[in-house]
Amino acid sequence: MATSSLLLLLADGRFPAGAHAHSGGLEAAVAAGRVDDLASLEAFLIGRLATAGLVGAAFAAAAHRAAAPNGTGANEHAGAALARLDAELDARTASPALRAVSRRQGRALLRAGRAIWPDAAFADLPTTPGGAHQPLVLGLLCAAAGLSRTETATVAAYGTVTGAASAGVRLLGLDPYQVQALLVGLADACDGIAADAARVADDPPERLPAAAAPLADISAEVHATWEVRLFAS
Repeated sequence: MATSSLLLLLADGRFPAGAHAHSGGLEAAVAAGRVDDLASLEAFLIGRLATAGLVGAAFAAAAHRAAAPNGTGANEHAGAALARLDAELDARTASPALRAVSRRQGRALLRAGRAIWPDAAFADLPTTPGGAHQPLVLGLLCAAAGLSRTETATVAAYGTVTGAASAGVRLLGLDPYQVQALLVGLADACDGIAADAARVADDPPERLPAAAAPLADISAEVHATWEVRLFAS
């Protein structure tokens, strides 16, 4: 399969990794009245891209580098590098609920990856209870697919806004055509975040981006206590 097709495959919301079950924090934001129309959804997505999008894309790109530092896929130090990345991403995820979500999505993504690329270096992933964080698994999948570091970061950044945008249609009854137009308008910002993330992937894990959204962390903890909800997060 051509690289461009693989890029589309991994960025597709229908890829069997469970992303459709998550709103990226939008459900809690809607319930709190912080998002109630297209304009507030756009502001929410911009904020999400600048925080979770940047961090996730940087760690995915760094995991890609650990798996294939020279584009060969061979790296005897990959396991240690991925373990450091996992610990640093854990430290950047203040909400226990969001840490659990990231690892749950990582497990789902890993299951799909092993079915598609059984020879990929998934054994290098850390054996953390609950599994590895989703961006690290994504980085390894993209390396196995032959995608570049920048393409990997693009898939990661793109995924942080498309899930929430789709959830906005379901939660608020927004016009899906207008929501898609909104995503088109964010394309340059998404590409910029991906480029920034790819550039810093060579940095030590301790120096990777740590952009935070404290309100999103608090909302995630509240959302996790709901007995009835449409989305898992």
